[in-house]
Amino acid sequence: MAVRTGERSGMTIRRLQHVSSPYPSSRQAQVREFYGDLLGLVEIVPPDTLAHRELVWFSAGPSDLELHFFPDIVDPDHARHLCLEVADLEALRRRLEEHGYATLDATPIPNRPRFMCRDPFGNLVELTTINGPYRKEHG
Repeated sequence: MAVRTGERSGMTIRRLQHVSSPYPSSRQAQVREFYGDLLGLVEIVPPDTLAHRELVWFSAGPSDLELHFFPDIVDPDHARHLCLEVADLEALRRRLEEHGYATLDATPIPNRPRFMCRDPFGNLVELTTINGPYRKEHG
């Protein structure tokens, strides 16, 4: 069965971009051991704007799917969430707000305009558009 993303709303969801989940603080080494050493995922460096959060990120597939892990005490408002890459971020933001959903700006990431909202059940959803790499190439 083919998935028809965004056809009903006129919005285009390009793909699931990442899933973000907490880990108990001080157990960062176990995150790396399980996902990196045991599962064989390749660790990637988070954006500089988020460096202070003790994040551990991994590449999780050929379409730049990522797994993000954060210590559960860093920011109580930063909860586990999923992130969807969308074609027209501002149009989707307007649509959500017109339907009564509050949208919240998130810490800026270079080339990744984004915002957060909660679904009807309280789950946190990040929506973004990817305009290029978030890390500057050193050369």
